[in-house]
Amino acid sequence: MNTRILIRLLTGICIFASAHCATAASDTDAYPQAPVRIVVPYTPGGFNDTLARTASEYLTKQWGQSVVVENKPGGNTIIGNSSVAQSKADGYTLLITPLPFSALPGLYQQKLPYDAIKDFEPVIWAGSTQNILTVRTDSKFKDVQSLIEYARSHPGELNYGSTGSGSSNHLSMELFQELTKTNMTHVPYKGSAAAVTALLAGDIDVLFDNVPNVYPNIKAKKFRALASTGKTRAPLTPDVPTVEESGVPGYEVNVWFGIQAPSGTPEPIVEKINKDIRKMLNEKSVTEKFANQGVEVVGSTPERFKELISSEVKKWGGVIERAGIKIQ
Repeated sequence: MNTRILIRLLTGICIFASAHCATAASDTDAYPQAPVRIVVPYTPGGFNDTLARTASEYLTKQWGQSVVVENKPGGNTIIGNSSVAQSKADGYTLLITPLPFSALPGLYQQKLPYDAIKDFEPVIWAGSTQNILTVRTDSKFKDVQSLIEYARSHPGELNYGSTGSGSSNHLSMELFQELTKTNMTHVPYKGSAAAVTALLAGDIDVLFDNVPNVYPNIKAKKFRALASTGKTRAPLTPDVPTVEESGVPGYEVNVWFGIQAPSGTPEPIVEKINKDIRKMLNEKSVTEKFANQGVEVVGSTPERFKELISSEVKKWGGVIERAGIKIQ
């Protein structure tokens, strides 16, 4: 009797599992059946917006369903991030996620309204760029070592710009100061354009910023590029050494961009989005479009992007703690 009951029980489980798998496969095949939102936690403009709108245009054609971009700035990206974390985990809400996302847990003394690791499902690491350490062409600093020597002997005298606390240019300089044992004064601005204008005007002495933001002034010989932040030289500035090459061992800042979904989004849907965005990233027109902005295509698996975010949260949390940076 016990054997017969066990056989019936196992048979029932198998039937249920088969039906469940068939339903899941059917749901995935049918996805999406309604408009999909891509939330950008920034104002329009810049590469985060470019990534979202490029994906929106491509996926709308690929899926035969509207994929719309919603710019949701505010609160140092926390407003947009929170809205996605609280959305239904069904694949119909996605989030553009750049490097500063990984710095927020370390920046805020008060707990964020979401968990950066537990409340999101990484979908794809789409691309990466670098920051370039720049000064005006009339600056006394001809290379990284001359900057380091002066900053060490004149602590707090030099001003450096950023696009705000936790931005990639702010973090780039904080890591630079930690590794070089220098101290410069942070001057945050509301956006890259304002920071670049401040450097041109002489209001600040030095600036780390994304390649596409400073390259036009480097090309016009208004800025001198001292170093790039990557492990290898930036493709648009091959004659500019990396910070590590310039005598700062262990220095590397990879300015990455990706896409996430709310935690619990079904794995088959995550895989489908990942696969279709990777197709987009393999398009020559997209690769060239990104390259013109100084961004190299990556197109990772969800697992690889998850590993990146986890390692970056740990890395920047440590830098922020050691530098004593906090936002109330």
